[in-house]
Parts: sequence; C-alpha cells; structure tokens
Amino acid sequence: MSRPPGRKQENHKISRELFVLTYGALVAQLCKDYEKDEDVNTCLDRMGYGIGVRLIDDFLARSAVKKCRSYSETTDMIAQVAFKMYLGVTPSVSCSSAAGNEFSLILDKNPLVDFVEELPAERSSLCYCNLLCGVIRGALEMVHLAAEVTFLQDRLKGDAVTEIGITFLRKAEDRKHKRN
Repeated sequence: MSRPPGRKQENHKISRELFVLTYGALVAQLCKDYEKDEDVNTCLDRMGYGIGVRLIDDFLARSAVKKCRSYSETTDMIAQVAFKMYLGVTPSVSCSSAAGNEFSLILDKNPLVDFVEELPAERSSLCYCNLLCGVIRGALEMVHLAAEVTFLQDRLKGDAVTEIGITFLRKAEDRKHKRN
C-alpha cells in the first residue's frame, strides 16, 4: 500500500497542534498551581532545561551538524536548524554586543502561541513560552556552553515581535580528573 501524497505533512500538523494545545493546558495548570508568575516562569524554565538536556542528543544525531567554532555559528545553528527541525520556524539572528557573545533570536511567528490571543491582565509578568529559554540553556550546557537565555520581547505582551536573548557566559571547561 502506498500513502497518499501530503499525508506526512498532515500528520506533522496534527502533532504540532496537539503539542501546542497540550503546552497551553500545561501552562494553565501551572497558573492554577502557583500564585506568582515568577514561580510559573521558574517552573517552565526548569522543565525546558530538562528537555534541552535530553533533546541535544536527538538534535546531534538527526542533524549531523559539525562542531561550531564560534558563538555566532552556534546561534545560527539554533535558529536555522534546531528551531526549524522542532518548531517549524526559522527566527532571524542579530548580534547585540561588540564582544560577540550576545545574540537575539527574533521570531516573527511563535508556534507555541497559535491558540493564545493575549495574557490575562492579572498574569502580566507571566513568560508564557519560558520553556523555550530552558530548552536552549539546557542544550547549550550539554555542549559545554554556559548561557543566560531570556525573553526580551513578547508579542503576548504587546511587543511587535517575540525576541529571545542569548548571552554566552563562558565556555564551560572540561574538567580533567587528576590522579592523586
């Protein structure tokens, strides 16, 4: 039996929609469980970190990318390969520091908010997609790059675009164990 053309893309769309709806339900439940937006943001970041730590193996196996030689190469890889592979979007990248260690990923379309119109007024400090920051931070840490990842702008809060800031802190040193 052969599959009708376009079937795989239809399944992908259904899977993405299911993921987005499930994510929305997760955030809604966290908002019920925690009174403070900061606690929800922390929980989403922590969950994302755990996902990123595990997802990097899948990414490296499926993408067959070579080792990045600079922070800008790493950021381009995140935008052009990882975001496209897992979310179906390609954010634009801009470097925002002379030192070359601060970058922004600018998303014209954020698939995680497809079914969200706006945040309630009482949840103004909620960072709805904070899971993404944790995923990026966890994945980078697994390839020995310490980074701070935060939302700089968010369409859900009335900004023109969604912007994720990545600041590379330092290369994590491989610890060499010395024998005593």
